[in-house]
Amino acid sequence: MKLRFEQSGLTKSRAALTLLSLLTPGLAYADGGQASSSAHVMFIVFVLATLGITRWAAKRTHTSKDFYTAGGGISGLQNGLALAGDFMSAASFLGITALVYSRGYDGLIYAIGFLVGWPVMMFLMSERLRNLGRFTFADVTAYRFKQTPIRVFSAIAGISVVMLYLIAQMVGAGALIQTLFGLRFEWAVSIVGVLIIAYVTFGGMLATTWVQIIKAVLLLCGASFMALGVLYLSDFSFDKLFSTAIQQHPKGAAVMYTGGMLSDPVSAISLGIALMFGTAGLPHILMRFFTVPDAREARKSVFYATGFIGYFYILTFIIGMGAVAFILGDPAYFGADGRMIGGDNMPAVHLAHALGGDLFLGFISAVAFATILAVVAGLTLAGAAAISHDLYANVINTQASDQQEMLVSRCATLTLGLLAVLMGIAFQSQNIAFMVGLAFTIAASATFPVLIMSMFWRNMTTRGAVAGGSLGLVVAVVMVILGPAVWVQVLGMETPLVPYSNPALFSVSLAFAGIWLFSVTDRSAQAKLERSRFEAQFVRSQTGIGAEAASH
Repeated sequence: MKLRFEQSGLTKSRAALTLLSLLTPGLAYADGGQASSSAHVMFIVFVLATLGITRWAAKRTHTSKDFYTAGGGISGLQNGLALAGDFMSAASFLGITALVYSRGYDGLIYAIGFLVGWPVMMFLMSERLRNLGRFTFADVTAYRFKQTPIRVFSAIAGISVVMLYLIAQMVGAGALIQTLFGLRFEWAVSIVGVLIIAYVTFGGMLATTWVQIIKAVLLLCGASFMALGVLYLSDFSFDKLFSTAIQQHPKGAAVMYTGGMLSDPVSAISLGIALMFGTAGLPHILMRFFTVPDAREARKSVFYATGFIGYFYILTFIIGMGAVAFILGDPAYFGADGRMIGGDNMPAVHLAHALGGDLFLGFISAVAFATILAVVAGLTLAGAAAISHDLYANVINTQASDQQEMLVSRCATLTLGLLAVLMGIAFQSQNIAFMVGLAFTIAASATFPVLIMSMFWRNMTTRGAVAGGSLGLVVAVVMVILGPAVWVQVLGMETPLVPYSNPALFSVSLAFAGIWLFSVTDRSAQAKLERSRFEAQFVRSQTGIGAEAASH
């Protein structure tokens, strides 16, 4: 079945279609069209609703526990939705769908990589994290080690991941607001910064949680509607959907086969390691394990999150194939040069307009902005916690009162928000696609190895943790800079010094090797003491006894 659409509908909504700027910032349409009024209304309704939530949450946020973990009173189901909302980004929705659209079955490699990290967290990490930690993942890594070096390292690694992720999200958010309302990019980014600072500063984790829950519900509903629309047009027959897609796609039947996306085994393994271990090492995701009352709810929350995220990625595959079947080659969505209007990452948004017109396109625009706000709020809160809890309260001023720590938290939120705005403006016209990949690589190379080894390996020492984690962090950054993503695409060099875009295979391996080497060769009295504390840590990780006490 071939859909027919009016050109006027496309013209009215072209600006809203610039959601692609989430992935390729700086995109603009020549006709300068404005978004439909439905996009404006839904956007404003969402902002007002979230500000109302922030006001409600502010009345219930009085202590550091309230600020960092919503008082530990979030249920497993609520936290599962919030985890899903924190993780499912607009870039994932548009990017994975576009990969399926262009490469067929191969496009699911990112979805699978992201998803595989969640069982790792559910079976190996969730309960131990909840029992050992208090506010941040550094509470876990520092449980039996020297506070100053391990917390400084954890904070540096965590803030590095947060800032790289934050810049990419801020550029996308600013471009979306700029497009919807015709504002200058600087004003658009500033508006996003003000909203995030308000959410986190006044509402803390409680407001952030509910923003993430609402976003997750909206995104799942929107994607479900699109998938159902595609199946309806295919008479609810996957055979018919795939047959139509094969007929429409230039690759023909090859669109249903795998193996053509990554050129060599090293690249495939590196990408898988970065996605899987990076997911299990993201600071803003790990922080959510401390919002539930006990370890059982922590595991339940990961179980629910895995289900929601897995369902979401199934929908992206259906949507991607639906875009191939029903909009590929439609003149309403392609320019005179034969290229898709808005760029190669636009299939999902064009399909949204195809299925529901301007009204549904407005809804998807609001959902995209909700997605960005939810992710940015979680990132900002994680960064603020690293500064105020890990650095200030446990390194700089170990006698800090709860009120002092809260003040530093809010000052850190304000600082991070302003820095995110400035960095978003600075990187407006830059190719920032590598930043998200680098964030996952750093999380996989620095955060995850130290965290998992601290929980499971008795012989790990402070020296091993800091040296191995730092080695992984440095190698990851250097290899990405010298690789194709930065050395060629950003710096304009002819050939990369490192042939692989994703160096996770090397950086993660070196991180684990460094942790092992510098730990087993540590014969100091401090190392012996740290090894002797493993039994107490193991008991607490299994029972949760002492989990509510202040971090060691």
